[in-house]
Amino acid sequence: MGMYLNVGNAGFAAMTKDRYVDKTGLISFVNGKLGTAGKLICVSRPRRFGKSYAAKMLCAYYDKSCDSERLFANYKIAADKSFKEYLNKFDVIYLDIT
Repeated sequence: MGMYLNVGNAGFAAMTKDRYVDKTGLISFVNGKLGTAGKLICVSRPRRFGKSYAAKMLCAYYDKSCDSERLFANYKIAADKSFKEYLNKFDVIYLDIT
């Protein structure tokens, strides 16, 4: 049985050690929808187009069980005005369906 609640940022940290294309703009988009009527978001992509990468990135950003500020410091999201407002503030449930 694996962990599903607050899995931390280790999965995203491992991804960034190799070639990583900055997709943190998705975090900015999600931050803009929090607390609004359009808060339900579906991230769908074709097969092999980074859905798991996106999920690990979102977990690392929102997960309150870890400190991810340095992990995201070199990416586009760090310049966004909402970066620190939502960083590591929520309980996160991560399910890997593969």
